[in-house]
Amino acid sequence: MIKFISRGLYTTIQDDGRFGYRNIGVPSSGYMDKESAQIANLIIDNPINNPLIEATLIGPTIKFEKPTFICITGSDFNPMLNESRISLYTPVEVNKGDILKLNNSSIGSRCYISIKGDIKVDKVLGSRSYYSQISDSSVIEKGDEVKFEANDSNLTYKSIDQKFRLNKNIKVFRGPEFNCLNKESIKKLKNQEFSIGINNRMAYNLKEKIEDGVNSIISSGVIPGTVQLTPSGQIIILHRDCQTTGGYPRILQLAEKSLNNLAQLRTGDKIKFDIVSL
Repeated sequence: MIKFISRGLYTTIQDDGRFGYRNIGVPSSGYMDKESAQIANLIIDNPINNPLIEATLIGPTIKFEKPTFICITGSDFNPMLNESRISLYTPVEVNKGDILKLNNSSIGSRCYISIKGDIKVDKVLGSRSYYSQISDSSVIEKGDEVKFEANDSNLTYKSIDQKFRLNKNIKVFRGPEFNCLNKESIKKLKNQEFSIGINNRMAYNLKEKIEDGVNSIISSGVIPGTVQLTPSGQIIILHRDCQTTGGYPRILQLAEKSLNNLAQLRTGDKIKFDIVSL
């Protein structure tokens, strides 16, 4: 079992997500940065889509009640085990009573803590990912206790040559309503840098607007990575916890790797769209 001595800013348990329920309005949720999360599982030989702990900007402090191995990937939160610095992207042995403290992220937004074995939280609609109104919990709170089933087999170390780095070049495909844009708007999308504004697991708002005057559309399907343009010119990039339908024109669609990259950016960071062809 692990106990959260402090919660951090926004800490959840996520797996690969829940699929097959968008027709009844259920978001997919899951890891914001899927690549970093899956690597954390692979390094300590967990199933690739195992649930793990996702921390945002300020990490939690965790006490371990039994021995295990962990692996931390993604953004560097200066992790300390019993006040000693530990490395990212490598297995770390944890003993009973050890305390893991994750601090503020020095670069990027999210890190992932994989625990050797299986985190035991309820599976709802095929997933253990936290999401308000679906799972029993929507966020980790101070004092929460989470059980895990330790895997006592010898650790199989997987060496993965991976370093965390930010990528602000966002590859996108043309969305269904891309051709509704005028030439000036398309030119702006291709050439201008955009600043990230308010953002969360649902969506990233960009500060700069495109004054195109496009009208709303009949409510249509959207998925994580869909880029919407509001009548006021606001650009919204949907992410893992996004709704399943929307009435704003879908002008672009992020590639999966770019969705992972975006999850590591924060307010004030600048991005540039790279429109690619299928």
